[in-house]
Amino acid sequence: MMDILEIAVDLSFILVMLGVVFAFVRLVIGPTLSDRVVALDMMTVLLVSFCGLYAILSDDTAFIDVAIVLALVGFLATVALARFVERRKARAVAPEHGEEQGDD
Repeated sequence: MMDILEIAVDLSFILVMLGVVFAFVRLVIGPTLSDRVVALDMMTVLLVSFCGLYAILSDDTAFIDVAIVLALVGFLATVALARFVERRKARAVAPEHGEEQGDD
């Protein structure tokens, strides 16, 4: 018979995978670039939680280190993509008279 921790981890795996599927759908059909960035960030968070769940299930602490590194890389990627989206919006709004817009 399974104990409550195994049941909770198995249920969490199912919910995390369901979240990954929904995030992937949003990543593919997202109408704007901002939607795609948020979906990619959500997939990163779900992957971090998957690593944490696997570390609990396997009693292997190496996956905690992987989760921490993945969270840091995901954070930096989200910040970089957010800056890209913001600059892209600023370029679209800027006048088209051949003038460069400064970084003020």
